[in-house]
Amino acid sequence: MAGTKDKTPTAFETRSPERTSARGEIDAFLAKAKAAGPRTDGRRGRLAFALDATMSRQPTWDLACKLQAEMFEEAGAIGGLDVQLIYFRGLRECRASKWNSDPARLGEVMASISCQGGHTQIGRVLEHVRAESKTAKIDALVYVGDAMEEPVDDLCALAGELGLLGIPAFMFQEGGDPVAENAFREMARLTKGAWCPFAAGAASQLRELLRAAAAYAAGGHKALSDLSKRGGKGAVKLIEQMR
Repeated sequence: MAGTKDKTPTAFETRSPERTSARGEIDAFLAKAKAAGPRTDGRRGRLAFALDATMSRQPTWDLACKLQAEMFEEAGAIGGLDVQLIYFRGLRECRASKWNSDPARLGEVMASISCQGGHTQIGRVLEHVRAESKTAKIDALVYVGDAMEEPVDDLCALAGELGLLGIPAFMFQEGGDPVAENAFREMARLTKGAWCPFAAGAASQLRELLRAAAAYAAGGHKALSDLSKRGGKGAVKLIEQMR
């Protein structure tokens, strides 16, 4: 996700219908976000933070441990954030932490967990978020993983239910597995969320995506729009899809 300098469009770029259409859609989204305004219900945002903790995920798990505090930092200026960690690993182990507003405490919890071999259990993550939302509103689900080893139709059915509950899923995919990409894209679409890939071990890319998701969970479309105007690359990527 290397930064690029702004430059004046060439005549070809200016006339490109595809480019013009994309810009128009982003501008329309920003206008809608501005009109929506900040959250007015007085509550803190709630973000379900789910990670694949199977054996191949250890490097990214360690990276996420280092970056999770920045989600709270981004959300702190907006209205605050409560995060619940959800992870799966090994043979049918899928667990969730308590809701936490302290990045240091969440970091301790994450640091105590080691990755173990096993298959993906994304369905159980979605089922948990669905059940948890019955207790209190969940503003967003972030999922970080690199594979999908479950019946995609079952996952999409669950994703559709989250969409009806107003819980966008931000599917952050490490690497380029095409099976995972197809599933993650569709799950994001059904929840009105976003699918965003990042390179293995790319701290800057994952950092930007997590900051953007936290901004949305804490302050909705308005906060995401504001972050994009401050140069947040992750926010721009989410906005391009959340229409």
